[in-house]
Amino acid sequence: MVRKLKFFSSIRVKFALTYFSVIAIVLILMNTYILMSSRDIVFRSKEMLLLNQASSIVTHLEESFAMLQFDEEMDRVIEQLDITGISYLIVTDAQGDPIYESMGSHTNLDLPVDDIRKSIEGWDIVRASFFEGIFSTSVIMPIASRGEFVGAVYVRENDREQGDILIDMQRTLGYISIVVAIFSVFAVAVIIWSVLRRVTHIVNAVKSVREGEYSYHISISGNDELAILGDEFNSLTNRLRETEEVRRRFVADASHELRTPLASIRLLSDSILQNVDIELNTVHEFIGDIGLEAERLARTTERLMVLTKLDSKIPDERVCVDMKEAIMATMRMLRPLAKSYDLPIRSELSEGCYVLATVDAIHQIVFNLVENAIKYNQPDGGVTVRLMVAEKTVVLSVDDRGLGIPQEDIPHIFDRFYRVDKARSRVAGGSGLGLAIVSDTVRELGGSVTAIRRESGGMRFQVRFPLYEPDSLLI
Repeated sequence: MVRKLKFFSSIRVKFALTYFSVIAIVLILMNTYILMSSRDIVFRSKEMLLLNQASSIVTHLEESFAMLQFDEEMDRVIEQLDITGISYLIVTDAQGDPIYESMGSHTNLDLPVDDIRKSIEGWDIVRASFFEGIFSTSVIMPIASRGEFVGAVYVRENDREQGDILIDMQRTLGYISIVVAIFSVFAVAVIIWSVLRRVTHIVNAVKSVREGEYSYHISISGNDELAILGDEFNSLTNRLRETEEVRRRFVADASHELRTPLASIRLLSDSILQNVDIELNTVHEFIGDIGLEAERLARTTERLMVLTKLDSKIPDERVCVDMKEAIMATMRMLRPLAKSYDLPIRSELSEGCYVLATVDAIHQIVFNLVENAIKYNQPDGGVTVRLMVAEKTVVLSVDDRGLGIPQEDIPHIFDRFYRVDKARSRVAGGSGLGLAIVSDTVRELGGSVTAIRRESGGMRFQVRFPLYEPDSLLI
């Protein structure tokens, strides 16, 4: 099933939306938080300044407020305070009516009557605002005389210079935001084009491989994750190609291995049916050959089933297996074969060689190794089976004194249906599956198997398993 790509499911759309969302959040914060923080800083500084100035004015007025009821006297006292930066200064009486006003340009000033009355009750009131580019800050503070509140001082500052600075900052941040937005659009376009061009290349490569073109390779520049993905893809296609070649060879070899005994059985049976005057001894001979071919067919089929089971990774319940007992039981089954080849089998089996496996798996390993050692030996040769423990490892060695295996063939002998000498293998009844079963079984059990040419002639197959030490055996 091929999925249809929807607009909002596209990586480019998700990436663009995410990127633009982050940029938008950053720009919004930059244009709001910075300006608001700057505005608040100005507010706090002006509030502190006006509070100090209003407090100074109130302190001087409280001492002789009743005597300072005329503008000239008020002017004299306030001039002595050397107060600067105040746009408006108003002093009221206990009823909130102005009794002193300064700074000349106050004619259009609306007094906050409610705030003044509340201040006369004993409250300090501070107001701050920023409107039309002007910072406006006001402080109202009560005047007390002889324990009573007799009036209030109202000071106000209108600062256009600070407002102009904040507006210039806002304008500058706006320009920066526009530049960042344009650059972000350009950067996103370049990144999306660069990334998705390579992603599209990988997708097209996957489609090609899906259609069976396992030799397809891609070349992705760079050292990022997509380049690594491209390398992994190429490794995967190499592996798929090798697997496909092995599969085809496996199918071809398996078909040939199964077809050969079937053809022989059919030829022999047809010979019996078509020859009416065939002798009884010949019939018995043909039937015996049919039995041998059927046995060969059954053996090949059984080994194919073993390999299929190993490939399917169906786990078997593993138990503690005494390797010595398993080897001895398997060798009893192989002694008639060794006798037919007139070959002696020697064994050197140590005690205490336990592994976590199944009896059938150990049987498959030992049977195939010893059977090969018997079949591909020399007439005056022999087979030696050794078992010992070395450094927490159970080591099984099977030595023969045959012709050995050429060094260039050793890396391939564990491949399925691989034969060093095809003609000799077919005469011996080999299918090229025994060592593949050994290799896969050993690997499944967590062990390793190696093949080494012996200096004195022949081969040594060595299998290693981790030593299993159950508590019951250590007591």
